Amino acid sequence: MVASYLPVKIAFIGGSGLYNLEGLEVVTEVNPETPWGKPSDAIVIARTPTGLHVAFLARHGRGHYLTPSEVPGRANIAALKSIGVEVIIAFSAVGSLREELKPRDFVLPDQIIDRTKGIRDSTFFEKGLVAHAMFADPFSRVLEEVIWDQKHVVEGGDFHRSKTLVCMEGPQFSTRAESHMYRALGGDLINMSALPEAKLAREAEIAYQMICMSTDYDCWKEHEEPVTVEAVVANFKSNASNAQKLLVAILPGLQDVVENGKALVGLKGSMRFACMTAPEKRNKEAVKKLEYLLPGYYTV
Repeated sequence: MVASYLPVKIAFIGGSGLYNLEGLEVVTEVNPETPWGKPSDAIVIARTPTGLHVAFLARHGRGHYLTPSEVPGRANIAALKSIGVEVIIAFSAVGSLREELKPRDFVLPDQIIDRTKGIRDSTFFEKGLVAHAMFADPFSRVLEEVIWDQKHVVEGGDFHRSKTLVCMEGPQFSTRAESHMYRALGGDLINMSALPEAKLAREAEIAYQMICMSTDYDCWKEHEEPVTVEAVVANFKSNASNAQKLLVAILPGLQDVVENGKALVGLKGSMRFACMTAPEKRNKEAVKKLEYLLPGYYTV
C-alpha cells in the first residue's frame, strides 16, 4: 500500500548547523535501502500548514558524524528520488573568498570548480553502463529565482547570487596558498559538500540548487586570524535561524514550479539518451541498479 504522503516532490538537504526542520509537523521518517546503501540518516517527512509534504535529510547525519568525504551521496540522492523528489534545495556552510561576501551573508552560486580528489563516488554509471550527463550549469536557474524572490527574509547579512563555488576535499581547511589559488581561479566561495551531490542530482534528473551560508573568510585575508572551528560554529547558529525562515518562505514558490512542471524543464528524460553503452554490452547488474533510479531507461 502506497503511503498517503507519497510522492514527496520537494526535499531539503541540511548541511553543517542545519540538522532539522522547525515549525513543520513531522509526519514520519523513512530510511530506504537503495542499491548504493542507506542514506546519511532517516529522511524526515513533514507537512506544512497548507498540507504540502516535504522531505528533509541531514547530509552529515543528525549529530554530524560523517565527514564530507564519507557522506553517502549516491544513497542520499537515490533515496530521495525513490520517494518522488523532483527538487532539492541544499544548504551548506561556506568560506568566503571575497571581501564583499561577509560572514553571515547568504549566497546562491551558479558555478562550481571541482577540487575534490576522486575518492568520492561521483556517478551512478559504472561497471558496464556508461552515460555522460550535461553539467555546464550545475544549478537550477528556476530554483534560484524562487529563492532570490524571498531574499528579504534573511536578516543580519546580505544576499548574493551568480557566484562561483569551489568544492574541496577536506576535512581540513585550506592552506593560505590554496586559498589564494582558489581566488586566482575565480572562486568566490569554498565548501566541501557541493560535489558529488550536484552531479548525482543531475544524473537522477532532479533540479538542484545550493544555498550557501558564509561563516568565515577562509584564510586568504593575511591580516586576520585563520579560520577556527569556534568562530565558524558561532556563525552557524545565526545562519541556521535565517535558513529556517528562508526555507518556509520559499515553499509556495517551490510548490508552484513543481506543480507547473517548470522545475524539470530540460531535465526530465535527459538521461534516457545519455547512455553510450551498446545494449548488448550493458552489464545486467548495473542496469538493475539503475532501474531503481531511472526505471525503464536502459532495459533491453
